[in-house]
Amino acid sequence: MVQSSLQIPGRLRLLNGVVLWIATGGYSGYIRIIPATFGSFVGLLLFVPLAMSPVSLQVALTCILFVLGVWTSGQAEKLMKKKDARPIVIDEIVGMWISLLFIPQQITYFLGAFILFRLLDILKPFPANQAQCLTGGLGIMIDDVVAGLYTNAILHIIYYFL
Repeated sequence: MVQSSLQIPGRLRLLNGVVLWIATGGYSGYIRIIPATFGSFVGLLLFVPLAMSPVSLQVALTCILFVLGVWTSGQAEKLMKKKDARPIVIDEIVGMWISLLFIPQQITYFLGAFILFRLLDILKPFPANQAQCLTGGLGIMIDDVVAGLYTNAILHIIYYFL
């Protein structure tokens, strides 16, 4: 059966809509004031129910979300015609999830992870500052992965000494 060419634009519109929905964290990235902070908060909220699941599932879903984030953020960047457009916050969501892996499942650690991740995402310590030179979805995602890893390491050091 031959498909009508009239059906393809509708499918592309649907796919583009799904890409933008994922890349903007359920459209939270379109909040005009501090979209990255709202994206990080969405990441925290999405992780909370996942926190009670086995760590292996948390890691697997974080890896899947990272791969999905690389693809959707790259596609969203093309759709928005702007490099690392402000509404793209899937990188903050993944960075938050990385921040929250393996830490004690307590509200104080969750809030600490949120604050520390936002600070490190803004400051972009080495090599996060270098990572943004990468193009496409990987360039969008990798600096937040680094910020998430730093956040996670700092929280583990705090936990060790407390």
